[in-house]
Amino acid sequence: MLTSNAGQCLFSGIALPEHARRVAQILLASESFSGWGIRSLATTEARYNPMGYHNGGVWPHDNALIALGLSHYGMAEEAARVFTGMFDAAMYFDLHRVPELFCGFPRDEGEGPVLYPVACAPQAWSAASAFLLFQACLGLKISGIDSKISFVRPSLPPFLNEARILNLQVAGTTVDLALVRHEQDVSVNVLRRKGDVEIVVVM
Repeated sequence: MLTSNAGQCLFSGIALPEHARRVAQILLASESFSGWGIRSLATTEARYNPMGYHNGGVWPHDNALIALGLSHYGMAEEAARVFTGMFDAAMYFDLHRVPELFCGFPRDEGEGPVLYPVACAPQAWSAASAFLLFQACLGLKISGIDSKISFVRPSLPPFLNEARILNLQVAGTTVDLALVRHEQDVSVNVLRRKGDVEIVVVM
């Protein structure tokens, strides 16, 4: 059965690299990826219902966890695709507040995502998904013990050319960072640093 649950194998890191690549291909195929996000159940399954709570709806927090898993396996482009879909969907929601879930109908040009009638909005775990999607694309890892901030193969989705992280606190230190998307990579510039913190960029 093709469900988004397989994506949690990427988040947890239990999948072998070759299996992770296959899972990513399946989850980002049109049967699973609506254009806005990854459905909880693929359209090819007998129980699929685009208005189903767990049988075809798109859950933002689920997508964010999958995107972070994709990033862990070096699939930044795929993570950015999930981020882009979620961002585009958020532009249609009231006050841009991402709901608990929305329907899994395919994305049509000029049309927004179909709301799930009784979804909670706002909801904390959906609101938090934006930060995890951002972390996934940047390959951002923080070690308080080592006072270290790492960016592993950072990328930014096409809709985001620049971003700033202000007052990031790690082990008693504070930094401001500017991130700029280039054709092949992302530059990380330190705007302000207070305290002893190591910043590493792995391309």
